[in-house]
Amino acid sequence: MLAVSQLAAARGDRTLFSGVNFTLAAGELLEVVGANGSGKTTLLRVLCGLMQPVEGEVRWNGENIRALHEDFHSDLAYVGHLNGVKDDLTPLENVAFARALSAEPRTAATAAQALSALGLTKQQQRLPSKVLSQGQKRRVALARALFSRAKLWIFDEPFAALDVAAVGLVAERMSTHARAGGVLVLSSHQEVAFDVVQRRQLRLGGSSAPTFN
Repeated sequence: MLAVSQLAAARGDRTLFSGVNFTLAAGELLEVVGANGSGKTTLLRVLCGLMQPVEGEVRWNGENIRALHEDFHSDLAYVGHLNGVKDDLTPLENVAFARALSAEPRTAATAAQALSALGLTKQQQRLPSKVLSQGQKRRVALARALFSRAKLWIFDEPFAALDVAAVGLVAERMSTHARAGGVLVLSSHQEVAFDVVQRRQLRLGGSSAPTFN
């Protein structure tokens, strides 16, 4: 479903990585690992179409994502380093708004269910800027994606600022997505257990050649 060929990216005059090649089928989970500065976040942003590579291409179901435009983004759920939570909207409104933008069924019950599953039942109607911790804001961001119907999920450090219980819940939801035929790509500094059929790893090593296994 997701295929990358001869991908290279740079920051200024410095090449972050080159020669990245991999394919992911339905049901596979890919962990992107490497030291700080190796290009993990940049790679995820390239996979989402938020950045253009110096070389190579990203294909979704055999088509270059640059040609697919909205058809690709309707199949994508992305959570980056920044939570992207709108402080002037409640958590419930944040999730409902995100679902509306992605053409998901927009019901208050569905949004409330996603937030409750992540332990935010009492905070659903409170403005994030006033009462939510960074961990709670992270849960709001994850709630927008973890209950999406998108086939491709790409998460950058999804477990940051989460407690142990929340990490387990998020990992289980990701595993369920993969077992249902979705594709999952994530970066994380934490060792997390997943219940999936196929777990792959891509290691970015700065000056070393990327390895995929």
